[in-house]
Amino acid sequence: MSFSNVGLSDAVLQGLSASGYSRPTEIQRKAIPLVLAGKDLIGCAPTGTGKTAAFVLPILHRLGKPNGHALHGHFPRALILTPTRELAAQIEEAILSYGTHCDLKPISIYGGVDINRQIRSLRNGVDIVVATPGRLIDHLERRSIDLSRIEILVLDEADRMFDMGFINAVRKIIARVPRERQTLLFSATMSPEVRSLVANIQRTPFYIEIGEPFSPVTTVSQKIYRISQFTKTNFLVHILKNEAIETMLVFSRTKHGADKIARQLERSGIKTAAIHSNRSQSQRQKTLEGFKRHSFKVLVATDVAARGIDVKDISHVVNYDTPRFPEDYIHRIGRTGRAEKKGIALTFVARDEEKYLRRIELMIGKRFEISGYPGFVCDEPPAAAAVTERAERVPFFGRRTMSFSTRRFELQRA
Repeated sequence: MSFSNVGLSDAVLQGLSASGYSRPTEIQRKAIPLVLAGKDLIGCAPTGTGKTAAFVLPILHRLGKPNGHALHGHFPRALILTPTRELAAQIEEAILSYGTHCDLKPISIYGGVDINRQIRSLRNGVDIVVATPGRLIDHLERRSIDLSRIEILVLDEADRMFDMGFINAVRKIIARVPRERQTLLFSATMSPEVRSLVANIQRTPFYIEIGEPFSPVTTVSQKIYRISQFTKTNFLVHILKNEAIETMLVFSRTKHGADKIARQLERSGIKTAAIHSNRSQSQRQKTLEGFKRHSFKVLVATDVAARGIDVKDISHVVNYDTPRFPEDYIHRIGRTGRAEKKGIALTFVARDEEKYLRRIELMIGKRFEISGYPGFVCDEPPAAAAVTERAERVPFFGRRTMSFSTRRFELQRA
């Protein structure tokens, strides 16, 4: 089945052809006709299955005339809410790419950049607004944006907006949008909180679910390695030097950890960069562009920053820190195996992280096998593991503490 069979205008089809797309994914094939028919919709599908195009394409079709010329006005007619600035920029890029022949003006508004430039663009008139909740609230309070003409409201990555504490901001924004509208919600997972929100903002929505609930895409091969926290970096270097890896995305739990991993890989001769919320927006965009161009092999990221990373052909995703929340595992490994291509996800599990692995197994309904890796001993002897755990709990205040840890180690080895 091609895109020409789902009812899109010639202008949209021309933009798709110029972007190199001809065949819709399953979520696109099922969602687009319903959105074109004006129905409210809930789309639940794993990361990497094409949810962005599933709502961007029908929006372009609806807001433009059949000849490709839009009905421009001062007020935006479509609003897309998304949790992170990277994802907002990515969606705007998709609108510009697919909408080359649609004569529509999009804008992405998010924090970390000059708000006055955004205000000037809004005053000149836009058709589609892609926004993070916090910055959109700033504009509403300044009265620099008017949402009274919104025809289509999209909540993208709805589960993540809940996780990041945006629910109150989302409710405030929805209250400023006309009640008579089309509302679309897309998410990789469907938590009870998301279902509660849906019940109040949609009218008899159609529900589309791709794949099993809370399951990663089937194109991703998942491998688990049990390894001490202090050996993870050496293990990562071993993998990078023994496999043909073009691009690898490594997830760290903290910003400090991301920087530390990147420095250690650089010292090992591996071109690496880090991205997290402490970097300015221009730095983050520059880093992402470098990753897309393969200027460096490894990108180390935190969960918040990684939500907008949509880079083709990421062969490996590494959970350097086992994610504490199972939903984050789904989103992380969904950065590879995109667009029906094969990908590999590696998860490093220290002993104190095994409880997080159990949670992931419960959610996805799968028991993982602990893998071995050629030429590297992943696990550590029980005695040494006990020493490591003891050393982690005892702060280092000088030689006395160090000698205590050493004696403890010698006793357990004996």
